[in-house]
Amino acid sequence: MLSGKNILLGVTGGIAAYKTTFLVRLLIKAGAKVKVVMTQSAGSFVSPLTLSTLSKNPVLLDFVNEEDGSLSWNNHVELGLWADLMIIAPATANTLSKMSQGICDNLLLATYLSAKCPIFFAPAMDLDMYKHPSTTTSLEKLTSFGNTMIPAESGELASGLHGEGRMAEPENIVAFIQNELSQGLPLSGKKVLITAGPTHEPLDPVRFLGNRSSGTMGFELAKKAANLGAKVILVSGPTNLSVDEETIQLIRITSAQEMYEACHEHFDDVDVVIAAAAVADYRPKHVAQEKMKKKDGDLQIELERNPDILLSLGARKDNQFLVGFALETENELENAKDKLERKNLDAIVLNSLKDDGAGFGGSTNKITFIDKNSGIKTFGLKTKPEVASDIWEEIISRIHA
Repeated sequence: MLSGKNILLGVTGGIAAYKTTFLVRLLIKAGAKVKVVMTQSAGSFVSPLTLSTLSKNPVLLDFVNEEDGSLSWNNHVELGLWADLMIIAPATANTLSKMSQGICDNLLLATYLSAKCPIFFAPAMDLDMYKHPSTTTSLEKLTSFGNTMIPAESGELASGLHGEGRMAEPENIVAFIQNELSQGLPLSGKKVLITAGPTHEPLDPVRFLGNRSSGTMGFELAKKAANLGAKVILVSGPTNLSVDEETIQLIRITSAQEMYEACHEHFDDVDVVIAAAAVADYRPKHVAQEKMKKKDGDLQIELERNPDILLSLGARKDNQFLVGFALETENELENAKDKLERKNLDAIVLNSLKDDGAGFGGSTNKITFIDKNSGIKTFGLKTKPEVASDIWEEIISRIHA
């Protein structure tokens, strides 16, 4: 939700300013680019050097910078235009009052008045100040201007009193903003289950049967779903990939049986399922408890069928939109259509190993999207993030039809 966004953090002079070190780290971890503007008094509570180091950008304190005898100007208009969203945290009673009245006596307030982006503010002050009619008036005015308040929390305050006025904890601020940004997105309120990567079927404690799937396609589908507002359950076989998005629950498994169990555990609670994993069809019937030693002659391994995850989900399907993948080497379209019908799917994504740049291990893919009504759409060779966008566009157009 925040990945790639430019976030301007305004820090004012309250004791809660120390929490902004954690807030900056969380925003960076979520993939955002962060710049910090501070009031002069905020520097008494948190070091500009600390926030500069964490944000990887200079912290701005005043309209004019003086360095090595030269002067430069911090352009508040450019700052306001750079930001995709602005967060003012902590927002003290003094700053809230100035914001509501249009008073512009520091760089932070000038930037606030110039910003064209959504603005979030997190009040922080003592109980009596928070309850004062002037503060209530400021909060009402600011929300009437279209700003979004991140509600103060209750707890022990700096004065020793206990009650409302604590700035929301950094992780709650990030979660609040992500939730707000997700409203109105195509997958807002939807829950999605995605499988990714290979499965490894053990032969002995050190060897396994597997395939060349990297898991990239499934992970890109999960990230795109999260950016579109969904809560995602990502069931992944062994890969080197990871996710940072808080709205993606990553469940790591090894074997097809483990993937089967994880999918069935969550299937009833989701709206959309995309089975992008390359699941092994067979597994060794007997798994050696000790490492198998090399011997003269050939080795024969007896295999047995793994459970067919997609077939079992299709048989159990109620209102879920179920999408499978088909990686084919011959009679591609006919085999994909047969799989779609036989497994009771709503759609299937076909790719062929005959197409250069498609299939396992690469950064690109070339797909054909086929739905249960025989709608067929073929796409050119694209990067896997672009392919994930195309797949979700096709799914969304059908679930909202």
